[in-house]
This record gives sequence, structure tokens and C-alpha cells, in this order.
Amino acid sequence: MSTNAVSIKSDAGLSAAMAGDAMSGFEDLYRKHYRRVYSICLRMTGNIAEAEDLTQEVFIQLHRKIGSFRGEAAFTTWLHRLTVNQVLMHFRKRSVRSELTTDDGEMPDSVDPETINPESMPIVDRIALEDAIAQLPPGYRTVFVLHDVEGYEHEEIAKLLGCSAGTSKSQLHKGRLKLRRLLLQRAKTV
Repeated sequence: MSTNAVSIKSDAGLSAAMAGDAMSGFEDLYRKHYRRVYSICLRMTGNIAEAEDLTQEVFIQLHRKIGSFRGEAAFTTWLHRLTVNQVLMHFRKRSVRSELTTDDGEMPDSVDPETINPESMPIVDRIALEDAIAQLPPGYRTVFVLHDVEGYEHEEIAKLLGCSAGTSKSQLHKGRLKLRRLLLQRAKTV
């Protein structure tokens, strides 16, 4: 095996090959990172069809922008940022505002007294948590995923979504309240 064939097996090597119009490099990157990109899109949108469409859009953008990857950060970090930005642009295009309330137009209820004591909280499995996150209104879900899952600060979220840091904090708080209520409802029915 030639050193060139070995060197393009790394993400940086594949991206360099793609910048030189090597389609085999793109196919390898797609296979290697499809699941990660799809997972981010699904967590942020909560919609399988939108996540599939956005995943395709991310890889189209990847093909267009691969030449801008400078290798200063890990390729997966760069791809993650590209993915999050693509989903956020999707939300902007749909005119989804971060100020959204619940689906029925009401503000979430206050904190359930049972949730104050963590020992009284039922064990939450991953599937229940993912289902509850998917039920959050888009504004709540977006801020929740960006802050609590992806680790962004409120100021960063505000810049990404075009809102104030206070709005980001409010949406996160309301989203957490609704998430707790959804998880408690599920625990009571199980």
C-alpha cells in the first residue's frame, strides 16, 4: 500500500484529498461520519425526516466547504460546528423563533414539588429522555440541546439564534420545566 493511500485514511488526509477533487475521499468521510451528523440533526430537530434532509444538506455543505478546513481543530469538531450551523440555519429559514411557548400556546407549569428532592425522582432511561426532548417545542428543544447537550454558553446561543442571552436562559429554564413534567408523567404511567 502506498504512503498516499495510507495518509488519506485519516480525516485530515481525506479532507485534503477532497479539496483536490477526489470523490473517493468524500465517500469515505460520508461513511465514517454519517451517523454522528444524523444524530446531531435528530437531537436538535426531534424529527426524523428533517434530520435526514439536514444530514444530506450538511454533507453537501461539507463538499463545498472542505477546502476551508485548515486542520487547526479536529476534523470532527469542525464537522460538528458545520452540522450545528446548518440546523440553526434551517430553523431560521423556517422562521422558528426561540420565544415559542408550548405547542398549545401556554407557558409551562411551575416546578413540581416532587422534583425538588432528587431522591424522589424516578430513574430516567435514555429512551424516555430522548422521547421527552423530542416533545419539547422547537425553541425550548434547540436551546436545551445547545446548552445542556452540546455545552454552549448562553451568550454563544444568543449569537447563533439571533436572540438575547436572557431569552436563551428563559427558554432553557422553561424547557427544563416542561422536560421534568414530561418525565414525571411518563414515570407515573409506567
